[in-house]
Amino acid sequence: MPASHPTVCVIIAAKNAAGTIGSAIGSALREDAVAEIIVVDDGSTDGTGRAARAADDGTGRLRVLRLEQNRGPAFARNRAIEASNAPVLAILDADDVFIEGRFEGLLQDDDWDFVADNIVFLDRLTALSAEDIEQFEPRPHFLTVSAFIEGNLSRPGVRRGELGFLKPVMRRSFLDRHGIRYNEALRLGEDYELYVRALSKGARYKVVHNCGYCAITRPDSLSGQHRTADLRSLYEADRCLEQCHGFPADALAALRRHARQTRARYELRRFLDLKAEGGIGKAALYGLRHPVAAPSIVRGIVRDKFAAFRGRFAGPGRKVLARRYLLSVASTVER
Repeated sequence: MPASHPTVCVIIAAKNAAGTIGSAIGSALREDAVAEIIVVDDGSTDGTGRAARAADDGTGRLRVLRLEQNRGPAFARNRAIEASNAPVLAILDADDVFIEGRFEGLLQDDDWDFVADNIVFLDRLTALSAEDIEQFEPRPHFLTVSAFIEGNLSRPGVRRGELGFLKPVMRRSFLDRHGIRYNEALRLGEDYELYVRALSKGARYKVVHNCGYCAITRPDSLSGQHRTADLRSLYEADRCLEQCHGFPADALAALRRHARQTRARYELRRFLDLKAEGGIGKAALYGLRHPVAAPSIVRGIVRDKFAAFRGRFAGPGRKVLARRYLLSVASTVER
């Protein structure tokens, strides 16, 4: 599948992204492999649709669809998939950008159903080119379903597992053959859940360490916000996967750990919501009535207090890294 052939549909679900959607679309339009770009304006109130149409380059590749009511990224992406024709699908968040030349390496081989590359996280969007990004040796490997789920688990003293943040290019034929679409009940973890289902159906999920996707980290980013109910939905999706799919033993064990961790996050958030609504008494009553939730609540409170304590004594010179890579590899490509 040569990258020179326009085979990719870029799907952008956007809500209130008028300030960033132009950069996202521009980064997709400059890629020769992109045959179509479908933006789904998911009930925006800030002129996102106008900003998207203003970014059109006149090649006829851009379409902007409008949802009058916000339905969430899973629904919006499914709407785009049904409206598209290209054999390869690529998800781009409305506040992120592709690094120029991303698809040249990803599409040169034909041994995958999903293929993902490295992600660089920046705290703000600058004039970005491939030369600005550290490039690693590709080191291609294939994810198993157990390895993928393990890569989304939290472990003491390390950053929460992030393999669910990968933005793979997906082969439409595999999704269609297995009837796979995004779970529209989810507004959190919808990517993770789809990838688990695909891997359980035998998807060849290839990962390379070349960096082709730039994620912009913002405190007000929609992808960084979620409701307590969203955590519950993700926990319930894990339980449904556990019941409905025949996972190998190691994957099933990882899935159950992921479900426990997600439920623990939900129970803590529920406790804090009740505290904010009705005071500590109402929250404590919830803990007493739900003894299964109590350990998660206590551990979460202790962890958050300890993190806050450490932050107070980190020192005035301590700075947050402005750039990091999702997949860290020691050796880089010779320039």
